[in-house]
Amino acid sequence: MPARDLIRDILSALGLLTRFPVNLTEAPAPRAAWAWPLAGLLVGLLAAVGGALGLWLGLVPGVAAALALAIEAAATGGLHEDGLADCADGFWGGRDKARRLEIMKDSRVGSYGVLALGIVLLARWAALTALIGTGQWGAIIAAAAMSRAPMAVLMAALPNARGSGLSASHGAPSAMVAAQAVGVALLAGLICGAPVLPMALAMAVATGAVAALAKAKIGGQTGDVLGAVQQMALVAGLAFA
Repeated sequence: MPARDLIRDILSALGLLTRFPVNLTEAPAPRAAWAWPLAGLLVGLLAAVGGALGLWLGLVPGVAAALALAIEAAATGGLHEDGLADCADGFWGGRDKARRLEIMKDSRVGSYGVLALGIVLLARWAALTALIGTGQWGAIIAAAAMSRAPMAVLMAALPNARGSGLSASHGAPSAMVAAQAVGVALLAGLICGAPVLPMALAMAVATGAVAALAKAKIGGQTGDVLGAVQQMALVAGLAFA
């Protein structure tokens, strides 16, 4: 792939998945899904730097972990967390597919969404506290990068359940692009020196569980489902690291 296309896809990934000021000349395209782990790599790097800075300033690992969480949320605008909350509200708050999709589209957060966010954030914080306390910075960065690949996998494997919205408007990446995203994610984990095998296996199980649930509840994936699978893969990867 020419260098110009590589840069274009990386900027597309950053523009779609982060709040970094990226000047895009065209709408994000599914072909750039291979670069989504690179956007996660940058987010994870910033979180790790924030955690390390917290320790240097004398903060205990738990507070440094909270700082890392805040940096991640600021970098992404809470994009994936919002999807997780919407999925929890819709999947368990609606009696049929139409009602579930309607609830997921509502910007308000219900009790299921609050509980899901609270539990997942608590799990992330606990894992980050342990990793920061033992200086496992590579695992923190790798988890952020690797957890972006399942979004491409779900987009390629499942049909769009709504036919509109963020996921549908960008189109689905091909199976080859999804495989490239997985390859980039694994390579990033290896470069970071993380325990890639257990992290990847845990993320694969989480991805399969979310995919099966989404298929049963709404018949496919949406942008919210992609956010949810990123969060669940992230938790699984951090926990097994």
